[in-house]
Amino acid sequence: MSIKRKFIEINGIVQGVGFRPFIYNLAIKSNLNGWVNNTAMGVLIDAEGDNRSLDVFINNIKNNPPPLSKINKIIVKEKKVINYKEFTIKESNNSTKPTTYISPDYSICDKCKEDIFDKKNIRYRYAFTNCTNCGPRFTITKSLPYDRDSTTMNEFIMCDNCKKEYENPLNRRFHAQPNGCKECGPRVWLSNKTGEELTLNSNYVMSEAIDFLKKGKILAVKGLGGFNLVCDGTNENTIKLLREKKGRPRKPLAIMMKDVETVKKYCILTNKEEEILTSNKRPILLLKKLPDFKLPENLAPNNKRVGVMLPYTPLHYLLFENGINVLVVTSANISGEPMIYKNEDALNKLNHIVDYYLMHNREIYMPIDDSVSIFLENKERVIRSGRGYSPTAINIKTKNEILALGAELKNTISLSNKKDIFISEYIGDLQNVSTINLLENIIEHFTKIYEIAPKTIVYDIHPDFNYKNIEIEKKIYISDSLDNTFKKIEVQHHHSHIVSCLAENNANEKVIGVAFDGTGYGLDKKIWGGEFLICNKKSFQRVAHLGYFNLPGGESAIKEPWKIAISLLYKVFNEDYEKYIPTHLRQNDYKTIKKMIDKNINSPETSSIGRLFDGISSLIGFNSNISFEGEAAIYLQNISNDSITESYTYSIKTINSLYILDFDNIIKGIIKDINNNLAVSIISKKFHNTIINATIEIILILRKDYNINSVALSGGVFQNEILFTGIIDVLEKNNFNIYTHRNIPCNDSGISFGQLIIANENL
Repeated sequence: MSIKRKFIEINGIVQGVGFRPFIYNLAIKSNLNGWVNNTAMGVLIDAEGDNRSLDVFINNIKNNPPPLSKINKIIVKEKKVINYKEFTIKESNNSTKPTTYISPDYSICDKCKEDIFDKKNIRYRYAFTNCTNCGPRFTITKSLPYDRDSTTMNEFIMCDNCKKEYENPLNRRFHAQPNGCKECGPRVWLSNKTGEELTLNSNYVMSEAIDFLKKGKILAVKGLGGFNLVCDGTNENTIKLLREKKGRPRKPLAIMMKDVETVKKYCILTNKEEEILTSNKRPILLLKKLPDFKLPENLAPNNKRVGVMLPYTPLHYLLFENGINVLVVTSANISGEPMIYKNEDALNKLNHIVDYYLMHNREIYMPIDDSVSIFLENKERVIRSGRGYSPTAINIKTKNEILALGAELKNTISLSNKKDIFISEYIGDLQNVSTINLLENIIEHFTKIYEIAPKTIVYDIHPDFNYKNIEIEKKIYISDSLDNTFKKIEVQHHHSHIVSCLAENNANEKVIGVAFDGTGYGLDKKIWGGEFLICNKKSFQRVAHLGYFNLPGGESAIKEPWKIAISLLYKVFNEDYEKYIPTHLRQNDYKTIKKMIDKNINSPETSSIGRLFDGISSLIGFNSNISFEGEAAIYLQNISNDSITESYTYSIKTINSLYILDFDNIIKGIIKDINNNLAVSIISKKFHNTIINATIEIILILRKDYNINSVALSGGVFQNEILFTGIIDVLEKNNFNIYTHRNIPCNDSGISFGQLIIANENL
């Protein structure tokens, strides 16, 4: 039988996922000789054997790879036979430029979970149990290729037993870089506010932590990507105290439940949602509450959904004992700042909030938040891409190396190496020094770990974004080539939204783009946000938008939506506006708002659907300042009566060749209903129905005008369930081709991806 030799190069997420042991065992079963090697380029295989065995071997790689891997490309070349005598695993080689991907962190697998509850196992109750199929990856990786010396586990020297596992190709911990046990690995401890350890016996740490939780105490718990604030999710008083201490009065808190059975006691859980919830990504999934939701209302006040996740580390599972079934698990951060992930920062910054600390000594190199998803229109929709989902790698070729810096809110960055695009984890709002510092660190980490020296830097056209002050040249990777210069490109916010949706769907056609959000700098220097674009990946034309109205106070109007309500009334009723101010808004200084608009004092014009939602919410009863982004609009959605089908009248005007959605009659109809004491739940649904109807009418007009049948929906307003599902349902009935987001968030976290694609098209 003739012997053949195949040289195989595999790119994708192939490091830190058990790929080499998988290849080794597959080669042994296939009677092949040769070697497998980890390199910065990916996994390289040199295999010799008979032709049929090699074909079966390659097909198995393609069709049955390790569960955490993602193969983007396999290159197979035939070479001259050199008669290898055995199959071996070579030492990693990092002499070449990285082209492989960094794997996200994944939840503990079933086998490791069995280990921690098996009294006969050496990892019984060990909080850092993992294998090649689970555990930390991205958060502990310093450089590529992914080997122990390239991670924060390099300070832990494996004991003899762990080393045997690590070196045994038949063991599932073969080359599991975070491998360790109680004898040699990281340890967990409990401390008080001053950092003093409360017990030196590791066997009692978790039971003491559970006792504190049951007594109503608040703990800072160090997880995979940073610290979480944790308390008993059934204790209303403790939840109230946590909200007071954190300064988070109404924003929903994420909860972790012991298991699926517990989730079903409190939430509606479909089969598809259960698949997402139990996946190795373990996101926070927004689930509908059962009608008789028996948990404290202050977990997610006045909200039809609650964010739920299942345990995803051994440490979490060990907390769910002795009667604990539901825990609040929310990011440990000072309001507006990134999640805290260093032990010393937790001790210094959280001691006014927490009673105790559950800490460990495995360093987190790159912090990452929990991911957030929702299941709508038969698909999972990622709202925040973090643990389990990020970093995201997309196989799209670009003309050169590009770095896109994203939006100012919900910031992410995107980076290309000509062959692939890498999208960072959720970074946050760039409105404080801490978050800007995190952005700088991520730029530095991503460009250096992939050795990408960007030739193009992409910004938003907004003149005042904070990231424009960053000295990029000091943060990015500098190559050995003589030319390390780069050019800057600016792109428009809403075009970026639509293009991120197009690129996610591999769509190359011209579309009707509907971009609904809160804020985006327009070409006319006004604040856009209710936009209809005719566009492709290269350019756009604004063809319709919501009519302009003023934002008196600028940013302050976003936080105090009553100002928007007064602005809307003044625009519609002019000097008679005072007659129509609802009773609950009359205590506000509305006359000053009128003066600001009249004299054009810090009252920019906007076409934002998001701000319209805020104003309507305030008109019909939301009588507070905003305590978190989108609160007023979320209130409007949650009070809505789903059974209502009526709507308000509106008009579509043509001004300067643009279709304008005039909302005057909408406001008049709402005021009439308020004066007739119609239930706010009915008013809310009528308003939602009106925006759906108007959106569809404009799209139908544009289809006729431009002969385009494809529609792309993007922007944070499409996180509104009523609006999103309502528009899609009618578009489908009208036989439109619809593009929506799934893995790339529709909110501003998707902006950097769209920016990069636009820049590439214009190079």
